[in-house]
Amino acid sequence: MAIPKKTIVIIGGGFAGLHMARLLGGSPYRVLLIDRENHHMFQPLFYQVATARLEPSNISFPFRKLFQKSSNIEFRLTEVIEIDAERKTVWASSGPIPYDYLVVATGCKTNYFGNEQLSQFAFSMKSTQEAIEIRNAILLSFERFITATELKKRAILNIVIVGAGPTGVELTGAFAEMKKNILPKDYPHTDFSSLRIIVIEGSANTLNSMSGHAKVASQKYLRDLGVQLFLNSVVTSYDGAVLKLKDGSEIPTRNVIWAAGVCGNIIPGLHQASFKHNRYEVDRFNRIVNCGDIFALGDVAYMITPKYPGAHPQVANVAINQAKNLGHNFLKEIKQTPWVEYEYKNLGSMATIGKRRAVADLPFLQFDGRLAWLAWMFLHLMLILSVRNKLNVFINWSWHYFTRDSSLRLIFTTKKTIRNKV
Repeated sequence: MAIPKKTIVIIGGGFAGLHMARLLGGSPYRVLLIDRENHHMFQPLFYQVATARLEPSNISFPFRKLFQKSSNIEFRLTEVIEIDAERKTVWASSGPIPYDYLVVATGCKTNYFGNEQLSQFAFSMKSTQEAIEIRNAILLSFERFITATELKKRAILNIVIVGAGPTGVELTGAFAEMKKNILPKDYPHTDFSSLRIIVIEGSANTLNSMSGHAKVASQKYLRDLGVQLFLNSVVTSYDGAVLKLKDGSEIPTRNVIWAAGVCGNIIPGLHQASFKHNRYEVDRFNRIVNCGDIFALGDVAYMITPKYPGAHPQVANVAINQAKNLGHNFLKEIKQTPWVEYEYKNLGSMATIGKRRAVADLPFLQFDGRLAWLAWMFLHLMLILSVRNKLNVFINWSWHYFTRDSSLRLIFTTKKTIRNKV
């Protein structure tokens, strides 16, 4: 009588979940990947979708296509409701899903720090749909500017990005280049010279998690592009029309993009788990403390090591390598060999701030400019999954480089579109 395969259920098809599932392809395990979307999304390039440089299909990869050749991997499109550790069951909108091992790789979500008003009116950018929503809103603003009253024009002419981390900086640089290179050609009879691209940051620096060299260089690049920096500034409220800061100043704006922080995407259940900073506390094998055969990976995992007493940064490199380490450990389980603890190897970080402008922090070198920009482009191009998508992205980037233009400024709305009304 054949021994039934043990089932590994993976919740979330981001960098961690996808890499672990692919590593276990062809293994003796039955692997079930659960996600509420039917595709993997390449989050580092969301900002290019939001600024109409890339189409969503260029950075999206259907799970069923990815797993066509892996007979032991299944995909389930469903919403996870709760985890029942006692019954070893995941309760989803499609029904109960039993498991032998459970891997939580749900990533992170936008952190509005408890401000419900901001969550209602500000845009976030944690999914393809949200990136498209930003693109629609910004492009609609330009169209409505032509016929808007003077009072409404003031709000349209302020695009505000809250948060000056890599996402905020890259998004800002792309909008600044749109103002300089695209709008004069698309709207030759409309004056957009008063359009302000504003960055609001609560600390004294942009790219606060990177080196001093990157902080200084990124501020210079942003100012060269005409971006207005509000450093040491804290947002207190936004009602969809006026953004208020802690110092009492106000900015009229219809477009506020929140890139000021993230928090772990926790699933209800696991009351016995230990949490730190809204993340599951895990051991060096990514096993959730007090939860037996349940693991957490990437942004939702809080792992303390001697090198990282405050846990690892919430970046893709950590998620991918934790997934690979855990996947290899599951393969070791079959051979009954000892598991290996996870150790993060920091390969550095990068951010781009427009054409030929980028900063790079490598373990023993910091640099910026054209070389950093080329390195950023090459790395991200190589990380894109399929050859077809690599070619599409490369062609779009090449076209944009030589023409300073793109042909992707399409607006898609429905009758339910209510945001950004003027």
